[in-house]
Amino acid sequence: MVNSRAPRAAWRRFRVTIRSSKRLGALVAASLFVAGACSSTGATPSPSPASQAPVSQPASQPAAASGSVAPSQAAVTCPDPATATLTLQGAGATFPAPLYQTWFETYNGAHSNIQIDYQANGSGAGIKAITEQTVDFGASDAAMKDDEVAKIPSGTKMVHIPTALGAVVVIYNLPGVTDLNLDADNVAGIFLGDIKKWNDPKIAANNPGATLPDKDILVVHRSDGSGTTNAFTTYLDTVSTDWHSKVGAGKEVNWPTGTGAQGNDGVAGGVKQTEGAVGYVELNYASQAQLTSAKLKNADGQWVAGSTDGVTAAAEAAVADFPADFRAAPIINGKGATAYPIAAYTYLLAYLDQTDADKGKTFVAFSCWALTDGQATEPDLGYAPLPAAVQQKAIDELHTFTNGGSPIWP
Repeated sequence: MVNSRAPRAAWRRFRVTIRSSKRLGALVAASLFVAGACSSTGATPSPSPASQAPVSQPASQPAAASGSVAPSQAAVTCPDPATATLTLQGAGATFPAPLYQTWFETYNGAHSNIQIDYQANGSGAGIKAITEQTVDFGASDAAMKDDEVAKIPSGTKMVHIPTALGAVVVIYNLPGVTDLNLDADNVAGIFLGDIKKWNDPKIAANNPGATLPDKDILVVHRSDGSGTTNAFTTYLDTVSTDWHSKVGAGKEVNWPTGTGAQGNDGVAGGVKQTEGAVGYVELNYASQAQLTSAKLKNADGQWVAGSTDGVTAAAEAAVADFPADFRAAPIINGKGATAYPIAAYTYLLAYLDQTDADKGKTFVAFSCWALTDGQATEPDLGYAPLPAAVQQKAIDELHTFTNGGSPIWP
């Protein structure tokens, strides 16, 4: 579907490609180094990643794409990719980039003729690239809005393929403070710029016995169009009338306070390098940067840390609300005592009718593998697998892809 090669990533983007065989830790470490070079202070907090899922390395023995067995359903035999040597080009969300890197490497291990290049340049950029057909697939943590769908070429249809869920966590850099509770008013107040000190009485009230420093709070937020931002600001828009009236929700907003950074990696780097800083990232990036994240109060009034289990609980409780067009909103304040309050699906985006037969066949084959065998890798990387019902809907959706009007996977 590519009309021209996507532009080379800027300094803050990392290029996820199975040809490079880069490891996840090296990617995040490198991005933190670059982001840190732009920060003014350099204190590093004591890591407290106990609530985070450990990160595993890509599998050394890749699973074959055929005969895949979905962990939550009956056996599914996925189609084989094209036999031709080809490269799929993708771009978009940084949120799932560590997961996608592992998937691409593993899939290439089973199909050495297939290369997948992915530029993690933000959900907004991914939507723009697939709309303009400069990539074979896009990726976004925010489902496309009606006005974005209206911009795709006339006579075409865009398909959303959910691949995983993740938690958006509030990270902070306060040496010596390894346990922090923030309720909705605290989070909104901090990101509105109304709560300016870490020892503010409103924060202290939720943390009895904690020694909170008399230190300024520095907010670090995304500067690019971001699905992570969409999920986080949807939470703020839901829980705070002030936020709703002054800022709103979306992939990009006019932030009342703080410093912008590009990508989840940029926000993590900015917080890690700046004592007193606070930001928001996908769970995996907090783990990789060894940054502590706050416990948030959920809809049941429980303090919960970001975790794959908490995301799964929220997603399972909301399965009945999953829309027929797959464009699900972030799951905010999901039901259940263990549900984490900020969870979101992440999507691959592709045109229903694929103009290149080999690429179309390969994209469907890879997507099927990702929805079956690929799901098993998600928890160790800090992501939650799809609920069984959503997983089945996504697999069924792959059967609707066509090439020149003929089914790719009948």
